[in-house]
Order: sequence, then structure tokens, then C-alpha cells
Amino acid sequence: MTDPAKVRRHAERIRELVASVVRSQIKDPRLGMITITDARITADLREATVFYTVLGDATAQASTAAALESAKGMLRSTVGKALGLRHSPSLTFVLDDVQDQVKQIDDLLAQARHADAEVQRLAAQAKYAGDAQPYRVDDEVDDVDDEAADTDTDTSSTDRR
Repeated sequence: MTDPAKVRRHAERIRELVASVVRSQIKDPRLGMITITDARITADLREATVFYTVLGDATAQASTAAALESAKGMLRSTVGKALGLRHSPSLTFVLDDVQDQVKQIDDLLAQARHADAEVQRLAAQAKYAGDAQPYRVDDEVDDVDDEAADTDTDTSSTDRR
């Protein structure tokens, strides 16, 4: 069993190493404005996944992915030497689409706010379908009981005759 804290430290170190190598040593013109956002490594320390974002459109993302794929061997050897592990972890690069998800969530929240405002506007203009107080109040119950008592005494007097 590998210690989870050790795995986290190695993942953080891989993220830092890959970011510094991409910034300083890779001279590929296809490499765009890239940010290494996260790195995760398996518990056996054999496979690492590096998440990145690219500023630009789909062509910039595709060219950056190709540049990272071609530099994967150099990055793996640098990471392996720096970590001092018996086996250098294999690297997998994954485009992190956090900005797209954030935009989608913001759009959904804007729609929800608009729908809530519409419901509030309709509620402000709404009127009751029946009485404002649809339930009987105690005073009304007493009045109804008094009327019922009056009709009972009238029927009882007619029964006697």
C-alpha cells in the first residue's frame, strides 16, 4: 500500500515539474498559451495524468495537444529523474475544460434567475381564486352553531304539535 499523502505530494511535484519544463525547455512553436491545472497519479506511482488548459480556439488546443504529445518523452524523463522513483511514471495529457463548464453553469444560473424573476412578477399580480381567507374562522363557527341551534329548536317545537 502506498501512503495517500505520498501520492498527493508526488502528484503536486509532477504538476510543478511539467509546468516549469513546458515554460522553460519546450521550444515547440505549436505550443500555445498553456496552463497546467492539475496532476493525478495512480497509487502504484506508474501512471500520471496531467490536466491543462489552453487559451484560444480549437485549433490552438489541437496544436498544443500535438506539441505536448511530441514532448512527452522528454517530460517523462525529467519527471522520473526529479522524483527519484524506480519507475518513471507514464504521462497522459488531458485537456481540462473547466472554463466551458463554468460558462455552462453561469448560463444555467442566469436562466434560473430570469425564471425566478418571472415567477415573482406573476406572483405580485396574482389574486386569490376564492376568498382571501378560505378557511372558517372561530367567530364564523360560533355564528353557524347559533343558527343551527335556532333551527333545531324550531323543528323541536313543530314536532310537539
